[in-house]
Amino acid sequence: MSETPGSQSTTQPLPVIEKDDTLGRPEAPDTHEPPPVQDGADGRGGRFWSARRVPAGIVALLLLILTGVFLYDIAAVRAHRSALTWRRELARQLAGRPLDDAWVRVGAGVAALLGLWLIVLAVTPGLRRLLPMRRTHPEVRAGLHRNAAALVLRDRAMEISGVRSVRVRLRRRRADVRAVSHFRELEEVRADLDTVLADAVAGLGLTRPPALSVRVTRPGRKG
Repeated sequence: MSETPGSQSTTQPLPVIEKDDTLGRPEAPDTHEPPPVQDGADGRGGRFWSARRVPAGIVALLLLILTGVFLYDIAAVRAHRSALTWRRELARQLAGRPLDDAWVRVGAGVAALLGLWLIVLAVTPGLRRLLPMRRTHPEVRAGLHRNAAALVLRDRAMEISGVRSVRVRLRRRRADVRAVSHFRELEEVRADLDTVLADAVAGLGLTRPPALSVRVTRPGRKG
């Protein structure tokens, strides 16, 4: 056959599709392993340290005001002016009052307590409501708020058959769980709670999982 004059062939090569040999075959078992933990064999990291911005700001402000007042008074005396009245009165009181005076003891006690409070703030990490989690990466740190962890435990406990209400009080070392069951045997409910909550605590990924204390009771009688 002859082709029509002026016509052009529009035939283009079709894309080649390679058949995947893996189709139709059973998938290989998942060999993914969790990333190795850091900070030693168990991945434990230290607690989060608070910045202590409010105490540090208060101390810095007080020191700035006190230092500025003293510098102003010293400059005034060097300029042949009389010292401020409060400084002269303070010097006279300190020179005249004995060490066993009541006001001297009160002032010393207040200063000692304030210094002790600042030392405690300096050597303790703070942020007690933030629970550190296990580290799986050397540059990443994670923490879980106590209220969030307690809510997780409460939700898991409410999934148990027979549980009517749950109250969870979570501390750094211990989790107190108080459940109310309106049917089923109390021992059975408690056994289920122990199993489920132990798994839930392990799933939180905390560096120091809290110890569980579970108590199950019957609802009180109305009236």
